[in-house]
Amino acid sequence: MPGPSRREFLLGGTASLAAFAAGSFGASQAQAADHALTLAGLDHRILPETLTRGMMSFSPDGPPPVLRFKQGVKTTIDVTNALQEASVVHWHGLRIANRMDGVPYLTQYPIEAGQTFRYAFTPPDAGTFWYHPHCNTLEQMARGLTGVLVVEEAQDPGFDRDLPLNIRDFRLGGDGQFIDFFKPRNAARGGTYGTVSTVNWQVDPVYDLEAGSLVRLRLAVTDVTRVGSFEIAGAEAQVIALDSNPLPMPLPASDMLLAPGQRADIALRVPDDESEEVHLVLNRPNGAKVMARFRPRGPSLQRDLRELTALPPNPVAEPDLENAEVLDFVFGWSPEGDAPQSSLCGSLGYTFWSINRVAWPGDLPGPFDPLARLKRGKSYILRLRNETPNDHPIHLHGVSFKLLRSNKRKLPPLVTDTALLRSQETMEVALVADNPGDWAFHCHVIEHQKTGLAGFLRIED
Repeated sequence: MPGPSRREFLLGGTASLAAFAAGSFGASQAQAADHALTLAGLDHRILPETLTRGMMSFSPDGPPPVLRFKQGVKTTIDVTNALQEASVVHWHGLRIANRMDGVPYLTQYPIEAGQTFRYAFTPPDAGTFWYHPHCNTLEQMARGLTGVLVVEEAQDPGFDRDLPLNIRDFRLGGDGQFIDFFKPRNAARGGTYGTVSTVNWQVDPVYDLEAGSLVRLRLAVTDVTRVGSFEIAGAEAQVIALDSNPLPMPLPASDMLLAPGQRADIALRVPDDESEEVHLVLNRPNGAKVMARFRPRGPSLQRDLRELTALPPNPVAEPDLENAEVLDFVFGWSPEGDAPQSSLCGSLGYTFWSINRVAWPGDLPGPFDPLARLKRGKSYILRLRNETPNDHPIHLHGVSFKLLRSNKRKLPPLVTDTALLRSQETMEVALVADNPGDWAFHCHVIEHQKTGLAGFLRIED
């Protein structure tokens, strides 16, 4: 009897392969899924004067839909790939079973053209999340494949409206068509910025809101590169959650530094007077830019921010710092310049970056060694050292971690899944390794990720 194939070995042998297939590769389902996504190409009007050709979405008819789940309630999503290339879907920030995490070869095979895969999981945490591909990641995301995902709390906190804002750039030329998604010299530095900034695929959209109402703005930075400082100007507004986790005390909605992958929940008290327009502002080195506008309309509801119910904390385990093991990770340039290996999930053709002097070779059917092995249930402190002059938003799949300290600044004791590591910064974060599996660990500047700044951590019994 022949032994397991290379693909079976990668995913843990025949038994795991059978369970993995049961998660549903192209298999017919007796019951319809709760949600359905179709990865498709389309033409869409980003700039008012022209259609942008060759965009991609999770819907064949327009921008990616906002997905809404319930905390603690199982959900299923059928993903059909109508593209002419392979893809997968990663649920950014969700602490779910490893085989549903959506990383090619590490947790599942790529969903090839014409195939359907059923994702099934129970989200343990409430908050604002997002979803995107992890295959041919730069091009697919740059063409539009980023969507907002909301997990609603069991108890309504009392808002009059809930408004997700998908914040991202597109790299378009003056004719409204795509230009090169990256430049190698930029990929080896801070990354290549987009040319057209959008919210929900619109340039400077306007939202009419009930005057005097309380609105939950869910900011999700799904861009591939841009790190920026945001603020809500013209109204009373408070940050009530960051990266899906409620804050112990609300913060002013100003100087919100958000990097690719990060999110912020804002409690906005809409002004009473229709003349008082509110702005979402991105403060850039070359000046402030209004990203979206909110207009009061109708008679005032006379709401007060103090009427809102505080968001309950998510059930994230508290690390035992006294007995935690320290693991060191150095984020820097690659010691070798070899081109990454070709892959079904694409390559940028360069290797610039590394973690602990090891550059990720690309999305391949390994097997590869993890950056570290963690014991299930044990507490760890991850010491993250950035030896470069560039920013790196470091994202860990499957596990949330707590910010502890930095050599550059005072860190609030926030729980997150994506930490912005600034130039030459060393940061310590802590976690409990309570979700078994191989978890991707990478920079969310996608050019950095795709040119070596990626790896994975293994949590095992």
